[in-house]
Amino acid sequence: MKKIDKDKLIIGAAGPVLALVSSFVLTMLVLLATGLDPIEPIRLMIENAEYADIQVLIVNQTGIFYLAALAVAIGFRMNLFNIGVDGQYRLAAMISAVVGASVELPGPLHILLIVVVAILTGAFWAGIAGILKTTRGVSEVVSTIMLNAIATSLIAWLILPANFGVQPEGSNDLTTGEIAESGWFPGIDMGQGNGEIYGFTFVALALGVVYWFVLNRTRFGFDLRATGESESAAQASGVDAKKMILTSMLISGGLAGLSGMPTLLGDTHTYSLSFPVGVGFTAITIALLGRNNPVGILFAALLFAFLEKASSNLDVAGYPKEITQIMQGIIVIAVVVSYELVRRYGTRRQQQKVGEELAAGGAIKTDKEVSA
Repeated sequence: MKKIDKDKLIIGAAGPVLALVSSFVLTMLVLLATGLDPIEPIRLMIENAEYADIQVLIVNQTGIFYLAALAVAIGFRMNLFNIGVDGQYRLAAMISAVVGASVELPGPLHILLIVVVAILTGAFWAGIAGILKTTRGVSEVVSTIMLNAIATSLIAWLILPANFGVQPEGSNDLTTGEIAESGWFPGIDMGQGNGEIYGFTFVALALGVVYWFVLNRTRFGFDLRATGESESAAQASGVDAKKMILTSMLISGGLAGLSGMPTLLGDTHTYSLSFPVGVGFTAITIALLGRNNPVGILFAALLFAFLEKASSNLDVAGYPKEITQIMQGIIVIAVVVSYELVRRYGTRRQQQKVGEELAAGGAIKTDKEVSA
């Protein structure tokens, strides 16, 4: 049986724990500085999360965040920063909604078509950044941020009534038209007006298992991690680094495209200007907090879903709902700082262990010489 490295386990858990504890403490200090009770908002959110309908919302949001964070994590494991997940997610949701509303097929085929279109759209949009990086050396950070802006403008143009948009009678909103019921992904009805758990949430969890298996149990996953650690070393061992970069961006974009499917297929059944935004940027923090590990990402996604959905009654109690946004922002800063502190501690600890082992080896050698 493989021996558990306690130091590695402690260091792995120390970063997220330190980030969360420090972020909650700092949030409380901010509330105190503004003259508000620092404990009451947390109590209200926990109390709100006890209601079944809020729990359903939290579970559904967790699935959405989880898919988007997996998309970010794929890039991170390759040392790539796909900042464009939000644009890929929105464009894929819009294009797949247009296709889904324009056809009527038997249920499974209809859903499959929408999902495939979403994957291909997200992969295509991320692939642009991948091609620019591998052929021209353009930073994926710059290109994906710019592609986010282009995606926003492209969606605004495509959804015009003169193109693919539909304006419902008596509404100022623009939509892509409603997808026929054959294209709805079945969920689990929680009864008594509590809503429905999106069926695609379980697909998200399954993809987390696939993510873990591919990265840790396949040659492709090894090549991806090796290239992320050292591109030059990977090339020296026969890995085509440029191909891995492009492939990783395509996979990341494909997963980002799937991030809109829980909402599209389980709730709205159309894309409109009120479709959720900002999912991709939240996913970056979730992936960092979860240390790119599928289990860690799941818990981080659950935390952020809780903060978003359980804060709905804070304004009624006299507390600004922006408290959760402050907390999320502090978590981002805390993650960066705490992980750097833990990294430095881990480096020092590793150097200390090497020194102890060398000293122990020298002592054994001296004892042998004395015995001789």
